[in-house]
Amino acid sequence: MKKLLFFLFLIPLALHGQDLHFKAPRVPDYVVFAGDTVRMDRLDFRERMDRELLSFTNMHTNSMLMLKRSRRVFNQVVPILKAQGIPEDLKYLMAIESNLDPTAVSVAGASGLWQFTKATAGTYHLEVNAEVDERFHIEKETKAACDFLKDAYRKFGDWMTVAASYNAGQGGITARLSEQKQTSALELWLTEETSRYMFRLLACKLFFENPAAFGFQISPTDMYPVRRPRKTVTVKEPIPSLVDFAISQGTTYAALRYANLWLKDTKLTNKAGKTYQIVIP
Repeated sequence: MKKLLFFLFLIPLALHGQDLHFKAPRVPDYVVFAGDTVRMDRLDFRERMDRELLSFTNMHTNSMLMLKRSRRVFNQVVPILKAQGIPEDLKYLMAIESNLDPTAVSVAGASGLWQFTKATAGTYHLEVNAEVDERFHIEKETKAACDFLKDAYRKFGDWMTVAASYNAGQGGITARLSEQKQTSALELWLTEETSRYMFRLLACKLFFENPAAFGFQISPTDMYPVRRPRKTVTVKEPIPSLVDFAISQGTTYAALRYANLWLKDTKLTNKAGKTYQIVIP
C-alpha cells in the first residue's frame, strides 16, 4: 500500500515536470475554416465549441498520439488535397475519423484514415476483398475521399455542411435541409453525433495549429518521422507468396505488410491482372 501511495504521489510531480497543465483554451470569437468564418456569438455555438475544446484537452493519450502522427500523415495527404482542389483544412476530418491512425477500424467496419465503409469504398472505386483493401492505401483512399468531398461540395456549396455529410451521409443532410428549410448544416437540428462532429472539426483545427494552448508541449523530435521507401516495385503478375517476395526484395513479410497496409494476405492472386505499386521498405 505504501508503494502504491508513493507511486500515486509521483504522478502529479511527473506531469509538473513535463509542464503539462491541460487547461482548455477559451472559446474564440470565430474560427475560419476552409475560407468560411464560423462565429461563436450564439450561446449554443459557444457551448458546443467549449465541449469539444475540453474534449481535446482531456483525452491526453489520443491527443498526444495525433500530434505525434501528424507530420507523417499530413506529409502524405496534404499534397493530394491540394492537387485535387480540396481546402487543406479538410485534412482534420481524418483526425476526428481515425485519430490519424492508418490502421483504424471502427466497430461498424469503417476502415483507414478516412474511415470508408465497404459500400462507400465500392462507390468510389476502391478495391476491397480478402487479399486487397485499398481503404488502407493512403494515396488511393485520400483520392477517394477527395471525390466524395467534391461531390458533396457541388451539392451543398459550403464546407461545414460537407463535413456534416461526411458523418451523416449526403442523403441524410439533404433530407434535413429540406425538412427544416435551411441551407447550412450549422442551422439544423441534428443527432448529437453529427451536431458535435462539426464543432469537433473546428476544435481540431485549433488544436493542431496551437497544441500548447491546450497544454501539450511537443517538439519536432517527438514527431514520428516520415518513412521513405527504399524503392517501389510495379507488379502486374500474381504473387503466390508475399513472404518469398519480401525476402527476394531484401526485407521481411512483416516489414512489407507494415509498409503496404492494403495487402491483407500472404499472397496476391491478382486474377484481374491489375497493376499494383508495392513499397519496399
